[in-house]
Amino acid sequence: MTPGDASSPPADPGMREMPCLFCGVHEERLRFRDDPYRVVECRRCGLVYVNPRLPSDRLHEMYQDEYWESDRAKEFGYAQYLSEAENYLRTYRRRATLVDGYKPTPGRVLDVGCAAGFFLKVMRDKGWSTAGIEIARPMIEYAERELGLDDMHRGDLLTVDLPPASFDVVTLWDVVEHLEEPVRHLEVVHRLLKDDGVLVLETQDVSSRFARLMGRNWQHYKHEEHLYHFHPETLSRLLDLAGFEVLENTPRRGGKYVSMSFLVERVGKLHPVFSALASPLLLLRGFAPYVNLLDEMVVVAKKTRRSRGA
Repeated sequence: MTPGDASSPPADPGMREMPCLFCGVHEERLRFRDDPYRVVECRRCGLVYVNPRLPSDRLHEMYQDEYWESDRAKEFGYAQYLSEAENYLRTYRRRATLVDGYKPTPGRVLDVGCAAGFFLKVMRDKGWSTAGIEIARPMIEYAERELGLDDMHRGDLLTVDLPPASFDVVTLWDVVEHLEEPVRHLEVVHRLLKDDGVLVLETQDVSSRFARLMGRNWQHYKHEEHLYHFHPETLSRLLDLAGFEVLENTPRRGGKYVSMSFLVERVGKLHPVFSALASPLLLLRGFAPYVNLLDEMVVVAKKTRRSRGA
């Protein structure tokens, strides 16, 4: 630690102070404090992340039922994830056109952190062979029962055994910011992709205009689950460490179709009074606009070499 750094002892002895993912040191510049958490920036490389961190077992356990039907969705999880099913399908139909630009002929796709499988259903409908990895048992059961998806695997990239060089596309939608060891996970993606395969990854951009405008009230500051907050430079560094080169990084594909109830919930992140002011929107139950705040990055990357873990 350096004089005047941002550190303080964890409020809970089970929580852990973590060094910078890239630099391996505790040289933090405090962005803001939201006890018991701090959002900090590495003085050496500019990576933004959260300290302290929940115990590893809690990070895995929390993505079960409570995450998908959360009574505190402004800080953790989703209020009613499955109630937004049609909006997720519309969103992924729009995003699938990005994949078409790089892989116009259907092949085999793996979606990591696939939740209820909505992206996989879209790709299956387009003629792709699909596989999914998801840590939450309820979501896998929904994908198999309601969407008829097979080749679903419970776990994560570090625990699920899949054959190398078996996928044309691997996707991680809103996943990498949740991972304790994102380099290791992306090294597995590197191994699973064919030599001409592509990685498609989405995550939030902490350097975006909207993130800077909102400050600590930015909707993506959800400290229990979002461990890292990347921007284009730090995300490129992460991908490079895993053996990838960025082909495209755009906010244009980062929007979503959202219900009025979802909008009211997220507006409430700013201040409770805004939820009250926005509550008349709930009368427009059938309306789901496409919203893009240009604060998310959608990245396409290719393999450039063997990853350091290969």
